Amino acid sequence: MNFNKNDAELFIPDGRPAADALGRTTCMAVAAHHDDIEIMAYHGIAQCFGREDEWFCGVVVTNGAGSPRNGLYEKYTDEEMQKVRKLEQKKAAYVGEYGSMALLGYTSSEAKDSANNEVLEEIKELIKEASPKVVYTHNLADKHDTHVAVAIRVIGAIRQLPPELRPQKVYGCEVWRSLDWVNDEEKLLFDVSAHTNIAAALTGVHDSQICGGKRYDLATEGRRLANATYSESHGTDGSSALSCAMDLTPLIKEDSLDISKYIQDYIERFKNDVAEKIRAFSS
Repeated sequence: MNFNKNDAELFIPDGRPAADALGRTTCMAVAAHHDDIEIMAYHGIAQCFGREDEWFCGVVVTNGAGSPRNGLYEKYTDEEMQKVRKLEQKKAAYVGEYGSMALLGYTSSEAKDSANNEVLEEIKELIKEASPKVVYTHNLADKHDTHVAVAIRVIGAIRQLPPELRPQKVYGCEVWRSLDWVNDEEKLLFDVSAHTNIAAALTGVHDSQICGGKRYDLATEGRRLANATYSESHGTDGSSALSCAMDLTPLIKEDSLDISKYIQDYIERFKNDVAEKIRAFSS
């Protein structure tokens, strides 16, 4: 890969040649920030962990310069934080036995700029080279602007590939905003109860965020536990930890589908479901 940014990097934990490392990919996550992957795509990480026939590739679009900071990192400059966050992401890739980890190094403003084609093109080339079966990215109802922008870039990138090079599935996952509101028949529930020690380590290595005052490690574990318990109101828990996602696959199967309408239809169906229950039990 020839990256656009001078400080961009393809990190390969086991030292395999780049072409081999990317070519063995079966699951890929494309995220806005360092640690988003470990929060939203643990299903794919766990699926590939310890396997020789399944490999995980992570892609982080932004450089981490705008991270909140406190404690040990309180006086770090943006340049110093970028180095810290990149190192933390590499630690996660090593712990999770990722096949490869691409750090693209864009600013958040570049990722959000719809006129900046470099981000989309680079994501497209990575997907083309890796040829994953499954891609995890942010969901379209996420409340973080950069997350939504990256999800849109991912969809746009895949739409520029010929059908035979597109992934089989694309999932939009939880980070900033839970997906428990999605109607049950549309909600994707992933069992993420395997290797809880690895799951904890993956979020835990992002020390700059935890010390910076955001307990993403505890919050992520808590959300997964809550999803498992509250996913079914009339049955016992089938799993100890679940993550939720929405299926974005139709958007890369049918290019004419409008992205905005696609997520608005999810919201409309949820609204209708709530309204129908109120009507059913009102006098």
